Amino acid sequence: MNTAQTTPPTWLRRWDGPLTANLTLRPADFGLGLVPARLAPTATTTMVCGYCSTGCALKIHLQDTQAVNLTPDPDYPVNLGMACPKGWEALTPLRAPDRATQPLLRDPRTGRLEPVDWDHALQVFTLRFKALMDQHGPESVAFLSTGQICTEEMAFLGALFKFGMGALHADSNTRQCMATSAVAYKQAFGFDAPPYTYADFEESDVLVFIGSNLCIAHPILWQRVLRNARHPEIVVVDPRTTETALCATQHLPIRPKTDLALLYGTAHLLIANGWIRRDFIEQHTTGFDEFARFVAPFTPERVSRETGLTTPQLHRFARTIAHGRAVSFWWTMGVNQGHESTRTAQAIINLALITGNIGRPGTGPNSVTGQCNAMGSRLFANTTNLLGGRDFANPDHRATVARILGIPQERIPDRNSLTYDQILDAIDAGAIRGLWVIATNPFHSWIGRDRLHALLDKLEFLVVQDMYTSTDTARHAHLILPAAGWGEKEGTFINSERRIGLVKKVARAPGQALSDFRIFQLIAHYWGCADLFRAWTSPEAVFQILKRLSAGQPCDFTGIRDYQMIDACGGIQWPWPEHETSSRGHAATIHALRTSLRERRLFADGRFPTPDGRARFLFEPPRPAPDQPDAHHPFILLTGRGTSAQWHTNTRTGKSEVLRQLYPQQTYVEVNPADAARLRIVTGQTVEVSSRRATVRATAVVTPAVQPGHLFMPMHYPETNRLTVPAFDPYSRQPAYKHTAVRLRPVPARSHTTTQP
Repeated sequence: MNTAQTTPPTWLRRWDGPLTANLTLRPADFGLGLVPARLAPTATTTMVCGYCSTGCALKIHLQDTQAVNLTPDPDYPVNLGMACPKGWEALTPLRAPDRATQPLLRDPRTGRLEPVDWDHALQVFTLRFKALMDQHGPESVAFLSTGQICTEEMAFLGALFKFGMGALHADSNTRQCMATSAVAYKQAFGFDAPPYTYADFEESDVLVFIGSNLCIAHPILWQRVLRNARHPEIVVVDPRTTETALCATQHLPIRPKTDLALLYGTAHLLIANGWIRRDFIEQHTTGFDEFARFVAPFTPERVSRETGLTTPQLHRFARTIAHGRAVSFWWTMGVNQGHESTRTAQAIINLALITGNIGRPGTGPNSVTGQCNAMGSRLFANTTNLLGGRDFANPDHRATVARILGIPQERIPDRNSLTYDQILDAIDAGAIRGLWVIATNPFHSWIGRDRLHALLDKLEFLVVQDMYTSTDTARHAHLILPAAGWGEKEGTFINSERRIGLVKKVARAPGQALSDFRIFQLIAHYWGCADLFRAWTSPEAVFQILKRLSAGQPCDFTGIRDYQMIDACGGIQWPWPEHETSSRGHAATIHALRTSLRERRLFADGRFPTPDGRARFLFEPPRPAPDQPDAHHPFILLTGRGTSAQWHTNTRTGKSEVLRQLYPQQTYVEVNPADAARLRIVTGQTVEVSSRRATVRATAVVTPAVQPGHLFMPMHYPETNRLTVPAFDPYSRQPAYKHTAVRLRPVPARSHTTTQP
């Protein structure tokens, strides 16, 4: 590789400031070095999976220091020897032929992406972004990141961008996934704190799943449900007869987006019948009297009209909760991705509070996260929350972070970034002109995706940092930075139950691809702010910094000594403050975390991290979904996960021949038999689905899984988000993917081809 200083091309806008000296890059920097020396040439090591938030541990089998196979870890407290199809195929995406192996720069004369060396790429990165910020101000650039890189990398990225580069606007695709739950917990409990542990799936005698097809979206967690020996009542609230609903003892097929009416009506019945824990309410909550008055009008008759459920169904649901010894409430994207999603999540929290179902085994209002490190992103990405779950607008928080990091406080912004949707609006308005996209694929996944293509003409500089050159987003980049993937670098993930797990380097990244951590180090050097990050020498060094940032916070994990302790304990749930380790001693701590303390819940003492130590009831009147059906668009389109073999935009799962055989390759849409008969549609026929934004073609699947008047399309296909409506919850700014008005019509036989956009 040529590491000599490279003169930027004449078309590149120059930055007037001096460039820093070039760094020498070693072969090991490009993933060509061996896996860490502590791993023998032929050995087995364990690390957490890089797909979903479950956080399973996989045993990686090495031969000649290279990963050759994997099996699930039977001793890890998360998956207990189980793995879903994605986990079994976790190594395959690393070997894909479309891996990004060297930086690529688009030549404006030919429009083609051409190979360049890292020095040239980083000069271009620095010059272009500095030029935009110099001409249009520090708010003229932004990044969109991910919940799929290591916590240490997330923290480095956010700190580099805001404290080092002096920019402001940044968000991650956690906004599409778990922003609602983060805001709901923070407002109700005082901190973003999922209270449960996975053992609660086995400890409950009543499990309520709301907008969650756990069987498909989190199959290992569904296996934990099946291990429940208490013969539990399983209630599923979902408009669609999902795989999870088929296993339920009660399925409540509500009208889409009438969850709030159902939840408020259930609270009404519990309060009216005295089926509540007044002692818990009086000692540990605030706002109950106002909440009780608010839900009084939500009578069974009114709720029945609004939800489509019968009054006997409503009474049975309330009695089931009331008579349960340990009731747990679980939700995922069916709640989070809605126009009033934060209040819906808080309505679930309210049910747990009024019945005292929190802090005990088998209880809790429990949000299951989507991405492998969304919890790490929520706490440490430094996007719209300051490091450690703090607030940018709080001067005390800024002072604390500045002191811990040893940086001037004025380098820390005193206000929040724009959120994901607001960043896109700012691009549309011409206020943001440069965008850096890291390990995510918004040109497929973002709601109303056609709009993003229209925004391309307004971006002067788009950088994509990814494993692959073939994603929808990478195809439009001006500059591609090749990144190492899971298994090709080290760091930590934090799963849905707050368990910090370890990622290890067990494979070489291809070509000149670098870990995201190393890329951020190099950018800091080229930008001229490396001195701010002189202590950020490795992922484990940053982990020690994050420990200090967690001190005194509800997520305090200062008692975790190092990566080896995480490995030895089988992952460690936060909080685990220093006194928990120092009072026991290191060896006794490891033993306790592997046995009696391996599963830990929050709020067992009824204390919450609010100023008065009490949880808050939050509520407001339901609002109709913004994209209502009419004569031209009479159907409601639902979206969600298709199979357990698909993941997000299929960027990785699509590399596996095994996984591709487990799901249809072409987009399909589920249609109720009554609607299919009326429209003369049969399974296998090509149909057109049209929203007020786009028309796509799909293959019809006639099934009673969807109700009359409803359609369902999996989110993994690029056509789906051409249809969805860009509507957002006002508190979390999370998109409302789950309710779109559409039209359906058969395509004449001579036109039966599926259009790929």
